[in-house]
Amino acid sequence: MSKVFVTDVTLRDGHQCLIATRMRTADMLPICKQLDQIGFWSLEVWGGATFDACLRFLKEDPWERLRQLRHALPNSRLQMLLRGQNLLGYRHYADDVVRAFVKSAADNGIDVFRVFDALNDVRNMRVALEAVKAAGKHAQGALCYTSSPVHSTSTFVELARELQAMGCDSIAIKDMAALLTPHATAELVAALGKAVSVPVHLHSHSTSGLGEMCHLKAIENGCRHIETALTAFAGGASHPPTESMVAALRGTEYDTGLDLAALQDINAELRKIRKKYHQFESEYTGVDSRVQYYQVPGGMLSNLASQLREQGALERMEEVFAEIPRVRQDLGYPPLVTPTSQVVGAQAVMNVLTGERYRSVTKEVKQYLLGAYGRPPAPVDPTVQKRAIGEEEPITERPADRLGAEYSRLKDEIGGLAASETDVLLYAMFPEIGRDFLQQRGAGALKPEPLEPAPANQPAVAAQDAAPTEFNIAVHGEQYHVRVTGAGRKAEGKRYFYLTVDGQPEEIMVETLDEVLLTGGASGAIRGSAKEGVRPPASKPGQVSVAMPCAVVEVRVAVGDRIEAGAPVLVTEAMKMETEAHAPVSGVVSQVYVAKGDRVVPGEALIEIEPDAA
Repeated sequence: MSKVFVTDVTLRDGHQCLIATRMRTADMLPICKQLDQIGFWSLEVWGGATFDACLRFLKEDPWERLRQLRHALPNSRLQMLLRGQNLLGYRHYADDVVRAFVKSAADNGIDVFRVFDALNDVRNMRVALEAVKAAGKHAQGALCYTSSPVHSTSTFVELARELQAMGCDSIAIKDMAALLTPHATAELVAALGKAVSVPVHLHSHSTSGLGEMCHLKAIENGCRHIETALTAFAGGASHPPTESMVAALRGTEYDTGLDLAALQDINAELRKIRKKYHQFESEYTGVDSRVQYYQVPGGMLSNLASQLREQGALERMEEVFAEIPRVRQDLGYPPLVTPTSQVVGAQAVMNVLTGERYRSVTKEVKQYLLGAYGRPPAPVDPTVQKRAIGEEEPITERPADRLGAEYSRLKDEIGGLAASETDVLLYAMFPEIGRDFLQQRGAGALKPEPLEPAPANQPAVAAQDAAPTEFNIAVHGEQYHVRVTGAGRKAEGKRYFYLTVDGQPEEIMVETLDEVLLTGGASGAIRGSAKEGVRPPASKPGQVSVAMPCAVVEVRVAVGDRIEAGAPVLVTEAMKMETEAHAPVSGVVSQVYVAKGDRVVPGEALIEIEPDAA
């Protein structure tokens, strides 16, 4: 058989790569009837970062999204991306949770499960694949493609043989960072065709500008399943365009048989939809051949830009790009795919923003270096490992073997907030934001992040074509993201500015004053105190601060507690990664200025410790 089958990824990976996974279910449903009539081999609609984004930003139940899409796409195979033992979270779950999650996903509409492990450690894929087969669904094992001194064609061929032996119905080459070249694709696909008897699928991005050529070389060497995105959400960090590949193969022995005109009609609607999400567009999601060096995958690009923007540090993206390969080498060359892409990316950001490599180490990097994610492809840097985990002994067995059954405990923890098994699993994936979501849902208080309106064409506003100024400010410990969209002309000592504050459009008037009184003397510094929520500046040896803007996840000390230098006193979260803040001195806690949920910024004293007498 020469016909090529197409999986369209617009509703999952396409918008994950280009608009930071922000497309809402309400914008997906109207085009489902047309998508359902095309005849795709499958539609990728769930998994990956969509579960997290639904809860964190869109305030949607991801399970309800799946049910709605299943109803709206009755004739299509629905496909999801599953991170093996990590499922859709950022840690390993016990086997009973993995089995329950896969069964629920199958019951609610998933037909094809693409299962992968970020380290290509097949031990972490086994239970998920067994659960897929038990549910009677298509089990697809994925090879996370990467390049390094320890990866080669033979490495991936051996991995594919192991996955087929585990019962996989197909094998996917998951080239998440667009590292394949046309000739490398030809070599790998040909080698896999000889080594395994199940179909081979190609999932590759266009970040390097080589995506379409890689697809064609794969087809010429026996691959009959390719993945694409409709043009409105294709190209760059996303995937080759569906319409372009259909046109390229039309009239050949590989003809997909898909209706090009019908595809273009759907794409016209998607173009309108994408405009609604303009605030999540990024200059870093276009074609960039440097990806062959820094290896940042498409989905990570738009999310990394979004997260750096939230930190007020978007201008430092190039420094982060340069740091990512160094961190990756330190950690033993893991492929960069969730969750290792977040583990490496967040640590690279911290290394850049703090000005010192590994001055602060994320909780996830510590867990990685302890072996809690699995077996690294190569030995890790011993100096970095010792700095992160001290004298702790790394584990060598399958990480989940150390976990006891946990579904019943999680069910008890969430209690009456969970109205169904899928609610329990929602909480299991993301306990903090999951609990908040369920509480808000129960109170009828779910409110998605706002979508910014397109900039208005104000006649009085100058320089509308100029790039907007963006910055973060902290007021009484609360952080706000401000985006200046325009400014009016100055007249009679007054001037109007147009901006958004956390996405909400605002207009302010600035009036010129003849005399400005500054608090704090000639320096103009306005001094705060611990009263009324204002935290003092961190200027004493016993004060705990943070290196970057973040949220407080847990306060581990109280006033009066005796603490030793180096002990963890706070857990904070930034860029979806948790970091511990440690006591700088030994002594007694005299002040605690923060509580769980507070937003904090560098320079603030969060906890004060009265040092022991010398």
